[in-house]
Amino acid sequence: MIRILFYLAIVFALGLGFAWLADRPGEMVVTFSGYQYKVSLMVAAVAVVAVVAAVMIVWWLLKSIWNSPYAIARHFRVRRRDRGYQALSTGMIAAGAGDGALARRKTKEAAKLIRSDQEPLVNLLDAQASLLEGDHEGARQKFEAMLDDPEMRLLGLRGLYLEAERLGDRNAARHYAGRAASTAPQLAWAAEATMEELAARGDWDGALKLADAQKSTRQIERDAANRRRGVLLTAKAGALMDSDPTGAKAAALDANRLLPDFAPAALVAAKVLFKQNDLRKGSKVLEAAWRAEPHPDVADLYVRARPGDAVLDRLGRARKLQEMRKNHVESSLAVARAALDAQDFALARQEAEAATRMQPSEGAYLLLADIEEADTGNQGKVRQLLSQAVRAPHDAAWVADGVSTDRWAPVSPVTGRLDAFEWRGPVERAGRLIEAHRPAPEIAAPVLAAPEREDDDAIVVDAEAVTVSTAATEKVDGAGDRPVKTAKGETDPPRLPDDPGVEPEDGTDTPRRFRLF
Repeated sequence: MIRILFYLAIVFALGLGFAWLADRPGEMVVTFSGYQYKVSLMVAAVAVVAVVAAVMIVWWLLKSIWNSPYAIARHFRVRRRDRGYQALSTGMIAAGAGDGALARRKTKEAAKLIRSDQEPLVNLLDAQASLLEGDHEGARQKFEAMLDDPEMRLLGLRGLYLEAERLGDRNAARHYAGRAASTAPQLAWAAEATMEELAARGDWDGALKLADAQKSTRQIERDAANRRRGVLLTAKAGALMDSDPTGAKAAALDANRLLPDFAPAALVAAKVLFKQNDLRKGSKVLEAAWRAEPHPDVADLYVRARPGDAVLDRLGRARKLQEMRKNHVESSLAVARAALDAQDFALARQEAEAATRMQPSEGAYLLLADIEEADTGNQGKVRQLLSQAVRAPHDAAWVADGVSTDRWAPVSPVTGRLDAFEWRGPVERAGRLIEAHRPAPEIAAPVLAAPEREDDDAIVVDAEAVTVSTAATEKVDGAGDRPVKTAKGETDPPRLPDDPGVEPEDGTDTPRRFRLF
């Protein structure tokens, strides 16, 4: 657009010039070789302009002829490059779709048309085609060759990392991820793998440094960055609690500031403060965590914050927690445990039963069994509560990758993933959950016919059922309520007078089983 306006301005200026000359008539005399040439001023101006235009056209023609070989070569080179990029694009689409044969064919075509040192994507397509063909060794060599090119180095490290993960070589995978993270900490896959390696080695300072570098690149959200930093600081405080109380306190308080509702951060901060005899501040940390989300470990540490407290003092602290979060199962269980220690069995039973009504669990029924045994010693009632505990859902625990534990850990013991543990109930089978909320069936005693001989009675008891078999007696004529003894000593089941009965196929008596649980 600017060029068009520039040309229009030149034409407009020439027009103004010729108009100005037309308004001022005159003559121009040229003497050359004894002759005089006299023309008007307008004709002279037009002749000058024509000569300049002719010179420019002749110069353009001579330049075009001189540069024609280069222009022709450039034309064919552009066509060749366009065909190469078309083949490269088709090959990348085929590789993404999983068509290894087409990807390999387009790789060869693109390599003939485009130099790999000018277009690094040819190397990537070659490696992807090798992976689709199952040639993992060849693909690994191609990824290693990419490490020499600064533009392709991160791509080569990514490919080598994925190959190491496929082979299960976690050390090699973390090595490649560490090299990539040192160059580009904004790469999520490299930062995650390197952070997991540092956490597995216990290098919390290195992991925190990498987390800060990742946060500075603004590649992850602020809440996710604070969560990761809080988890790392919690793990660091737990590791320094015995060796460096001052460093542990700083890390624990920083973690609690970032994650005030994270129970492990509150627990480690409170433990450090209690060790330094700062009972008030440690209690406030636990109270804040309890208000956010009640946790049994928080309640246990809060109740036993002072080792020299009497049992009634601990009961009072448990009641204080209950006032903070009323009508919560963990509040009732905390008071029930403290009341059991104080031998206030009525209060303990009341709170434990309230917990089972709010959320039936294995721990609540076990606590009721302890209360019953300590209070009355009624073993029948204790066994009934224990059977209910067996059928009840498991208590909540720290679960990560199918592993549950009572204590939180910063990394998963299975995959090494950071911040993998979650506080939740373990996975239950559907049948177990149904049985937990189904009332216990009443077992009626079976009516058995009186045996003729004591040695004919067989009673079999196992963990699942009770089998009762009765011997047969001779049938009395006219009586249909007693079994019939056949010629082979086999018996028919007892039948009602109007019941024709069903003859057994093999002549044997099938025992009946009654479910106890």
